[in-house]
Amino acid sequence: MAQDSTPNVVTYADAGVDIDRANRTKQRIKYLAHKTFSRSVLSEIGSFGGLFAINPKYREPVLVSSVDGVGTKLKVAFEMNLHHTVGADLVNHCVNDIAVQGATPLFFMDYLATGRLQPEIAEKVVTGIAEACKANGCALIGGETAEMPGFYPEGEYDLAGFIVGIADRERILTGKNVQPGDVLIGLPSNGLHTNGYSLARKLLFEVARYTPETFVSEIKNKVGNELMRTHKSYWPVVKKLVDGGLLSAMAHITGGGITENLPRVLPRGMAAVVEVNSWPVPPVFEHLQRLGNIPQTEMYRTFNMGVGMVVVLPANNFKKVQTVLERVGEKGYTIGRIVKGDRKVQYA
Repeated sequence: MAQDSTPNVVTYADAGVDIDRANRTKQRIKYLAHKTFSRSVLSEIGSFGGLFAINPKYREPVLVSSVDGVGTKLKVAFEMNLHHTVGADLVNHCVNDIAVQGATPLFFMDYLATGRLQPEIAEKVVTGIAEACKANGCALIGGETAEMPGFYPEGEYDLAGFIVGIADRERILTGKNVQPGDVLIGLPSNGLHTNGYSLARKLLFEVARYTPETFVSEIKNKVGNELMRTHKSYWPVVKKLVDGGLLSAMAHITGGGITENLPRVLPRGMAAVVEVNSWPVPPVFEHLQRLGNIPQTEMYRTFNMGVGMVVVLPANNFKKVQTVLERVGEKGYTIGRIVKGDRKVQYA
């Protein structure tokens, strides 16, 4: 008797990619994204490309874009099974990056990649993204959910985002107008935001042997809760300062700290003097420094140290800026000034 030589049928699902499950997840994502749409969105979620109409009110419109991720903060999210806040981290970080050039956020796109798509986790992540987009006046017009078996460990994923904003050419902040005597005001962070987590995790989980549930009296919080504080969006206050024409430049204090980020907006011949005792440093940074016996220079080029955004302004605008900050309930600390120099930060 002849043997059946028909080969076994192997499907994409057998290889670990379930298209039907992915489609059901994308339908839910579509619903979440719709909540962020404005009249400018001309395409549906699922199109090959997202369409967005530019408002004709801009006389000489310039598009401003940025892309970023959440980094190893995701490792803490995995361990805590907390996925809602990392979506907001992603959006707010990107919004801040273009806000420093005076750009109004227009639309956002996300990239979520995992080994095996878990719909409930994907929905939590995208819910956080959509809510943060809505809060920042930004439309979530598309993205990519990639299922790649064997590429990521079970239960883990990677997350990245791409944002586009707009500004009139004449109102873009490039730092070219920064002058000696300009004032530096630091807007407070609420923790590590999304930077320095590789070092923080090593110190907290390997050196100190804490768990996310460990309550540390020095920081008055559980370790996990402290690390998962959401990256703050400065757009609500920055918008008012930009609209008022009050600023010379801004710097989003991310990886590299004040040391590396503030010089990015200083023109040739300018430097910044930063007075390190002029704002309150959150206890988590002091605790990390003690755990690792870290030099001050390393701390200030790794973490934001309690300052998430630095705004640079002419001294004669100081009172106006203070008034704006008070009206929106935002704290601001006078942390230094601009001097002649070689595009570096000098700590005093």
